[in-house]
Amino acid sequence: MKRWTSSVISTLALGASIGAYAQGCGTGGGVTVCLTATGTASHVELSWTADKPITNVQILRDKDSDPDGRKRLAKVGKNVRNYVDEGAVAGKPYWYWIKFSVDGQSYDSNAAATARAGMRDMTSLQLSAKMAPGWNLGNTLEAIGGETAWGNPKANQAIMDGIKAAGFKSVRIPVSWKQYADANDNISASWMARVTEVVNYARNAGLYTIINIHWDGGWMQPTYSQQAMVNARIAKFWTQIANNFKTYDDYLLFAGTNEVMVDGDYGPPTVEYYTVQNSFNQTFVDAVRATGGYNKSRHLIVQGFNTNIDYTVAYFSVPKDPAAKKLMVEVHYYDPYNFTLNGSSDNIWQWGAIADNPAHTETWANEPYVDAQMDKMKTRFMDSLGMGVLMGEYAAISRLSVDSSQRYRTYWDETITRSAAARGIVPVYWDHGYTGGDHTMGLFDRSTGAQVHTGVISAVVNAAK
Repeated sequence: MKRWTSSVISTLALGASIGAYAQGCGTGGGVTVCLTATGTASHVELSWTADKPITNVQILRDKDSDPDGRKRLAKVGKNVRNYVDEGAVAGKPYWYWIKFSVDGQSYDSNAAATARAGMRDMTSLQLSAKMAPGWNLGNTLEAIGGETAWGNPKANQAIMDGIKAAGFKSVRIPVSWKQYADANDNISASWMARVTEVVNYARNAGLYTIINIHWDGGWMQPTYSQQAMVNARIAKFWTQIANNFKTYDDYLLFAGTNEVMVDGDYGPPTVEYYTVQNSFNQTFVDAVRATGGYNKSRHLIVQGFNTNIDYTVAYFSVPKDPAAKKLMVEVHYYDPYNFTLNGSSDNIWQWGAIADNPAHTETWANEPYVDAQMDKMKTRFMDSLGMGVLMGEYAAISRLSVDSSQRYRTYWDETITRSAAARGIVPVYWDHGYTGGDHTMGLFDRSTGAQVHTGVISAVVNAAK
């Protein structure tokens, strides 16, 4: 039996966790055959093309890419070009081959791999244990005005490969949708395709991947007057998004919203505000589950009010979900503000136990405070409710003019990461893409995936172990 020369074209790397679609093409005996395998909620659909006649067509399957040990599933007619594998087991990857003859000589196709279903039998708490640390593709797909409008290059495979190689296990991809939708909230096909392409970059790299509805222009105001409109839009957007990704495995997670609040009001929420915001979470869960397929049991992430830990503990209401133990709750962490985010002043530039100048150090939000905040989330959600917890954003800006070695920034990033990860909370570093100059948070070259701030990267990755 002769092997044929082949090339693989696939949306998901065969060596990574297998996704819903893969294709292999090759040439043997002067004939080019392309085999496509597509996973659905109940089976695997195979189809193939041949640019010249072939005979003695056989379909083979294995649980790895090694052709040794393959078993024949079927022999089909020479003109048949499709087959349904009803025997694939949910959640397991499979490699498929087409064996065929040309002028009496036998050839093999290259493997095309897929999984019948990507939903493993695990709770969100169990899944979250596999996801730390995470990294944000910030200021890119959520940029108002277009993907490059805020100064970052278009997302590519290199950046996903780079963060995976650095030791990150998850990527959060903030996404804006309204600017790419028509007046009736129909998302453009080109934008859905672009988001899919970026998700596939992440999945090719073997990363757990989170997509959301991010700030999106500020239409998601949690007020009674806006409630009906916002819920209708959330439902319509998530119905479209979920349908597009319904065959993707459980390495893809959906996060319903982002930092829901009334613009400009950072204080404790009123009853109106948190009641309406809780309704947004319920609408999101209902919309996704209604699309069926893998979305019936996809892990979903719902948000506390303004993703503030104290407000989440006090006011969050767990949405009703027909899928058992498939919800995570998301918070963010940027305390103390004057150290982490306030770029208008460099007066507060030291932090924590290593600080040696009280005049430049906040008197609150030190290490014991961090641990106490993380304990609140662990006790309230992980221990009491069995919910996974995602710290979807955290970072401190560089202050190179006063902390040229980035000692304090690195120490803060390391401490927050370790405190979260030690409790099973998934820390997802906020990277806005900008690596040069002062008051930046970027860690990687977005074009090449190369590490820029290796000290911070190593501190975060090692602290999550």
